Amino acid sequence: MRLLSGKPRKMKTCFVFVAALLFPTIEALCPDKEPGLKPWMPGHSKHHRVVISYGRKVLLTTSATVQSIEILDGGKLVIADTNRPILLRTKHILIGNKGELHIGSPDCPYKGNLTISLFGRSDDADQEHSYFGRKYIGVGTGGTLEIHGAKKLSWTFLNKTIYPGENLQNHYLLEKSWGNRGIIVHVINPKKGEVLSNDRFDTYRSKDESNRLAKYLDGVDTGLIVAMVVNDEGSNNMEDTAKKSIFKLGSQHINSLGFRHPWSFIVVKGNPSSAVEDHALYQGTKASSEARSSRVFHMSYAEHFTVTASSQWVQEAEWTEWFDRDDERGSGDWEKLSDLREAYPDRLCNSPLDIEAETNDGIPSNQTGDVIHKNNKDYGFVCRNKDQAHGLCHNYRVRFLCGKLVRPQASISIDMLSNSTILELADQPMGWQPGDHVVVASTDYSMHQTEGFELIPCPTCTLNQVKVRGKAQFIHMGEEVDGVDMRAEVGLLSRNILVRGEMEPSCYGNEACKFFDFDTFGGHLKVERGFKATHISGVELQHMGQQTMGHYPVHFHMNGEVDERGGYNPPTYVSDLSIHHTFSRCVTIHSSNGLLVKDVVGYDTLGHCFFTEDGPEERNTFDHCLGLMVRAGTLLPSDRDSKMCRDITDGAYPGYVANPRQDCSATSTFWIANPNNNIINCAAAGSEETGFWFIFHHVPTGPSEGLYSPGKTEHTPMGQFINNRAHSNYRAGFILDNGVKTTQANDKDKRPFLSLVGARYGPHQDADPFKPRVPAHIHHFVAYKNQDHGAWLRGGDVWLDDCQFADNGIGLTLARVNTLSFGGGTFPDDDGSRQQVKNSLFVGESDNHGMQLLDNSIWGLGGADLTGRTLPRGIDFPIRGMQIYDGPINVQNCTFRKYAALEGRHSSAFGFRLNNSWQSCPNNNVTDIKFDHVPITSRVFFGEPGPWFNKMQMDGDKTTIFHDIDGSVSEYPGAYLVKEDNWLLRHPECIDVPDWRAAICSGHYAQLYVQTRNPANLNMHIVRDEYPDRPLTLEGALGKRKHYQQFQPVVTLAKGYTIHWDQAAPAEVTIWLINFNKNDWINVGVCYPQGTTFVVISDIHIRLTKQTRKTGVFMRTMQKEKLNHSHLTRSYYYWEEDTGLLFLKVQAHNDKEQFAFCSLKGCERVKITAVIPKGSPPSNCMAQAYPKHAELPVVDVPMPRKIPNDRLHSPEHLLEVKLESYNTRFFHIKEDFAFTEVNGRKLYQPEDGVQLTVIDGHDGKVIESKGFRNSILQGVPAQINNYISGLKDGSVVLLTSKGRLITRGPWTKVLERLGAYSGKPLKDKLAFVGFKGSFHPDWIRLEVDPDRAKVHQVLPIPVVHKMKL
Repeated sequence: MRLLSGKPRKMKTCFVFVAALLFPTIEALCPDKEPGLKPWMPGHSKHHRVVISYGRKVLLTTSATVQSIEILDGGKLVIADTNRPILLRTKHILIGNKGELHIGSPDCPYKGNLTISLFGRSDDADQEHSYFGRKYIGVGTGGTLEIHGAKKLSWTFLNKTIYPGENLQNHYLLEKSWGNRGIIVHVINPKKGEVLSNDRFDTYRSKDESNRLAKYLDGVDTGLIVAMVVNDEGSNNMEDTAKKSIFKLGSQHINSLGFRHPWSFIVVKGNPSSAVEDHALYQGTKASSEARSSRVFHMSYAEHFTVTASSQWVQEAEWTEWFDRDDERGSGDWEKLSDLREAYPDRLCNSPLDIEAETNDGIPSNQTGDVIHKNNKDYGFVCRNKDQAHGLCHNYRVRFLCGKLVRPQASISIDMLSNSTILELADQPMGWQPGDHVVVASTDYSMHQTEGFELIPCPTCTLNQVKVRGKAQFIHMGEEVDGVDMRAEVGLLSRNILVRGEMEPSCYGNEACKFFDFDTFGGHLKVERGFKATHISGVELQHMGQQTMGHYPVHFHMNGEVDERGGYNPPTYVSDLSIHHTFSRCVTIHSSNGLLVKDVVGYDTLGHCFFTEDGPEERNTFDHCLGLMVRAGTLLPSDRDSKMCRDITDGAYPGYVANPRQDCSATSTFWIANPNNNIINCAAAGSEETGFWFIFHHVPTGPSEGLYSPGKTEHTPMGQFINNRAHSNYRAGFILDNGVKTTQANDKDKRPFLSLVGARYGPHQDADPFKPRVPAHIHHFVAYKNQDHGAWLRGGDVWLDDCQFADNGIGLTLARVNTLSFGGGTFPDDDGSRQQVKNSLFVGESDNHGMQLLDNSIWGLGGADLTGRTLPRGIDFPIRGMQIYDGPINVQNCTFRKYAALEGRHSSAFGFRLNNSWQSCPNNNVTDIKFDHVPITSRVFFGEPGPWFNKMQMDGDKTTIFHDIDGSVSEYPGAYLVKEDNWLLRHPECIDVPDWRAAICSGHYAQLYVQTRNPANLNMHIVRDEYPDRPLTLEGALGKRKHYQQFQPVVTLAKGYTIHWDQAAPAEVTIWLINFNKNDWINVGVCYPQGTTFVVISDIHIRLTKQTRKTGVFMRTMQKEKLNHSHLTRSYYYWEEDTGLLFLKVQAHNDKEQFAFCSLKGCERVKITAVIPKGSPPSNCMAQAYPKHAELPVVDVPMPRKIPNDRLHSPEHLLEVKLESYNTRFFHIKEDFAFTEVNGRKLYQPEDGVQLTVIDGHDGKVIESKGFRNSILQGVPAQINNYISGLKDGSVVLLTSKGRLITRGPWTKVLERLGAYSGKPLKDKLAFVGFKGSFHPDWIRLEVDPDRAKVHQVLPIPVVHKMKL
């Protein structure tokens, strides 16, 4: 072989010519031992272009620098496995047809140290390769690349939590007090910090002890550490011999040691200058004094230990008993110190150190809401009634902290400290060596708490331990927390084969410099279609990838089938790679199938890390891969952050204004463009947006265009998704949703190509929507500390099993497959499918508290213990476990742990999507739910106006509902939970749950989709005839600028409704029957202006085929009763022109599947086409319709019976209370009635006035019921006031009225004391649920009316104070 060099302008190409020799076939175990290899030592010249061809086989044995290497036409390059490190520098390596590059083999991994360093700039003058570009290792058609480094454990888990600061590896402590008088001595090994010997010498009692001390010290070897302290007294019989020995060691104070003087001394024998010493005077029996000495001793590997010697007299303190001399009557509660001394002589100290005050029920004074006049250790405690808004203080008690007599205490401690850290691992770190680098993942919300370390020697480590240099800056969990595996991943970055890009010191000459101040033009490795063989393992890739399309650290480009199906045996794989500090992705699979990516660690990269590109990529497997610190990049809209999205408008249509959250901002660790890929045992441990994102290309894009039919990926069954985890991601741990825009920007859609768009997933056999559905199974997925969502999964049959969600803003949202397709509106795109989560765990606020940082803006109180912790979003963000969106969903056998609402933060186990304009399905089912450390008040929250919830005026906010199949949430089996103010769903026996803003109801429910055109920008009012004064106003699911609108109320079946508009009625109204079973019906009256004419038909719309078939017509009838005699083909409508109502009976005539929205034959609809007179006013007929068409409320489905408390297996339960005060009339006779019902037991009020029923708030038992006649309520109501004052705090008070109530006067202050709003005027009939205590629960309720007042609700027992935020 000849290497020719020349000047840059006349650069010659070096070829290798050799006659091909025929050798017998020999299978060499190690590539560099193959016979016939010729040693190659090309030297160092950046201008040499090397070509290895024509059967030439060479062995690189030394470091070299060349411009380029091309291997083709039977040429082979093998790297020698030597004891000397080899550095090969080149601009590129091209492996062409029949060329081979071998570095080790699967059976003979490379053991030496090899670095391939790719150099060059993006603006170099030499011409770049048309396919591979610059700065690359390229495997062309027919090329072979075999790289096999030493086998090492790629990543594992931390098995013991590490904390920030110096790592306390070992701790020794000796403490002595009374009974251990004299001088205590320790002798310590300075190399190991171990105690070699120790003894105590009672130099107070005996001179012999003094002599023994002198001999002991004289016998200590030079160089050992001596630590000494006095305990109690050590000077009385200390002789000069002992003092001289101590003085010789280096003491300066031993001759001054007096009676009971504290003294401490540490020295290295033989080095008096090393001494540290302290001496203090004895201050008597009531004052502390201390002598403390401390010295740091250094060992190897930056480790050190600290010896501390302490000699002291300690004064301790203790609290007195509680004192309650006064009560709240009179001017207030006065607990003055001077008065207490008189009342309790000899039980208080002269000079208290502190004071505490609380109510007799144990509530601290600063939590009662009272204004405290004085609270001072030297004066005492005073609460004055005149300072209180409610006129009366609580009754308080006080105690004082008093000092005790001093006692001696001596201690010697050894703290083994180091600037190193022991990592205890879940697996033995095979192949890890000192000098290797590892990365430890964040276990908090921020991925920026990921930390890197260098391994150092550790001869004392166990098989599962390694020692690293330095100390952690953050907490990294190494344990299961509250049942969730939160162990940090530990990834190995170092390999013995390194492929790296050589970088410039700063960014230069490209658009990326707008966003990065560092060079982003790294090396890359690319594999072309038709390669012969590629297997890469045991390699470290650093500074690879470029911020240009197609140049990634590892890139399989348009390769087709790369396993057995493509004739590759063994199948193609990349394994045991470390890809870190890269500039564009980690592993890219582009239109390639069957690739195995295993045991790969990707760390600190720009853009999606594990990336499938165009959509046709299938059957690839990511097995045990780890991605951390995935940052935004510039290449695709989905790679970009908000700034990049706004600034990069290439490919957009003129006038485009970016919406980053919708168009971009999707940087993900795993970006999966086709669901038919396998992800097993992988971890997404921190990205700027999402861990795992399954995205859909409606048609394949880029060079893959045409490889599958439109819509195929949206119906392709999912591959395996098993045992994966995601944490420390900003947006979500897992998203299954969205597509990319597959058309270029245009006038109608100005967004750039590949921007994020909507897409819906409904997996079916063979990706054919006409074939059976195939559920997507997600098994044992763990998501924790993701700021927004643990998982957001939108699809048809998406089923989760054995999953864990903890410390996420929202644990899980299952979103339905809805689309704005034919006919408009939001409809299930895969009708009949359902989503479910089973056998899973949800944790709201775990014991992984995180840590407060200077730049941590989201730190606040939280959890059941109300301690400081990092929070997922805002301080008041309503954390939810299972977020119910549309449905249908099934939540079964799940446990919810540690969800606790605070006053100002509405956390809950079950919640609903905020600001939701879409539908809510009555077939959202929950069953077999368990709660652990979840207050009953925090099980569910339906929302209320305020922060995060806004005005609660969107349609989905008003129509929320779910079905509690077995009563494991509400304690009422079979009940539905509905929003408390949705009177389309309520009936007279519904039970309010004020803490949840909900009602427990029974009934048969379905949905209407009311679709309108001409106009579409109107609001709809729907009224149930049984509650004409409770209309529900809906704004529509779509924007007001659409050409149609759709309203989606949930309704009670077999009832009558009227529909009204805030503008003239629309010319076209289509009523879709959603979730109607066969023969289900409702009556509907639609408001129109007078003079309107109608055409009304029924039809069936098959959404899958987009076909519509007319099924019948509606004929006008003059008899409203004939509406009940309608048939499928011939029905009737009744036009009541005086009220403006067009009446119809809408009824389902076909069967449907259990979870389908529409019938087996299609969606049944009624379509009204109207000719509206021009200039018609708003079509609101409520004033004309009612009371004419009002009906008495009827309970069609009886309410279920509450589960008995003894079957709940919990001290917490709901207490049902019902109060009614009402009068009845029979002709001229008027009678008054009032009763209180508690858990089914009725207590009638016997006399006029008010009746108080008192319930123990701790166990829910009725204590007593007592009446107060009107005569007592008049004047000065001392009797009822005293009765309330005598009730213990924590009492629930139920109050009803009978007869003509005294509605004004001082007695009404009683209601205010029990929590009633002071501004509400009373009326004859009153029903009140109140509470006596230092706080006011959400369920306090006062109803008043001239004729009937009623409260029917449940109360949480025991009553617990919801802590303030």
